[in-house]
This record gives sequence, structure tokens and C-alpha cells, in this order.
Amino acid sequence: MKVHNAEIVISAVAPKQYPETDLPEIALAGRSNVGKSSFINTLIQRKNLARTSSKPGKTQTLNFYLIEDTLHFVDVPGYGYAKVSKSERAKWGQMIETYLTQREQLKAVVSLVDLRHSPSQEDIQMYQFLKYYDLPVIVVATKADKIPRGKWNKHESVIKKALDFDKSDTFIIFSSVTKEGKEEAWQAIEKAIK
Repeated sequence: MKVHNAEIVISAVAPKQYPETDLPEIALAGRSNVGKSSFINTLIQRKNLARTSSKPGKTQTLNFYLIEDTLHFVDVPGYGYAKVSKSERAKWGQMIETYLTQREQLKAVVSLVDLRHSPSQEDIQMYQFLKYYDLPVIVVATKADKIPRGKWNKHESVIKKALDFDKSDTFIIFSSVTKEGKEEAWQAIEKAIK
């Protein structure tokens, strides 16, 4: 998809604030410092529509981005980092869970993991949660530019094994620096919203 128009339409915390459209939605989930904002910005060819932050864990709402008037990207709060209280974290968890399990417009979830590391407990829980609710998952392994290409396969198999990866899901190696995986990511998203 060639993106010329992309804008943030609303930051929501509850279903009554979600956009009232029938447009398909793609949620983006991942640890706070996994490169979610960079992934969004790379896909939509914008420097800073999704704000990248030196303080991971900044996103505390569901951010709906309207892309080319055809779909929404929904950036969900990053997990596993933000210096917030347990009760605050439980609230986020509830908000994310409500969105992921009840939103009919949701067509797939892009689950971002860091290619350099074995998935965290939270990464694994998120993947199991998505599988449990039978949501299509696109696993995107970010920061590929930080690993020599010759080692990608090894890192990929470590991640797949830890996640108990389902072969019917899509796995993409991605770098916002080299744009590796950008086309594949769009293909997977376009397939999901058809």
C-alpha cells in the first residue's frame, strides 16, 4: 500500500470512544521498547506520526491511526516496561483485553518482538492470549539491522520455539532502518483486511 494520508484520529480508553466506522482494524502490540512507533512510521513513510519516545511506555491509550481512509492501525500500550503501579497496569490490561476480545472490526494483531532476544514472558503470554481468542497474528521481529543477516534464521527459530509458533501465522523479519520486511508486512496486513 502506498500511503499518502495517515492521521491519528483518537486516543481511546473505553469502547464508547472507539471510532464509529466499519473500517478494518489492525492492532499493534509489543513490549514498550520493541520499536512499535518506528514500525508504524516506516509502514506509513512518515518520520513521526507515531511518536517514538526515549521513555518507553509512553503510550497509555489505544491510539487509532486512520490510514488512507481504508483501515485503522490501533497502537495498544506497550507492556512490560512502563514505571507504573500494578493497579495502573491492571487497568491497561483490562483496556487492551476489552479491545482485543470485543472489537468486531479487528482483523489481525501485529505482535512485535525483538529479533535479538528470546521472547519475554509477556511476549509469550500475549501470543498465547491471541491464539486463545483465535485472532490472526502477524509476528514481526524488529531490529534486524542489529544482527548479521547470516544469524537471522537462528534467531527466528529461537523466537518461534519460545512462542510455540503456529505455522498458519505470518512471521516477518523487520528493520525500520533498512526497511527490511516492510513490503511483507504490508502484504500480510492487506491480506488480513480483505
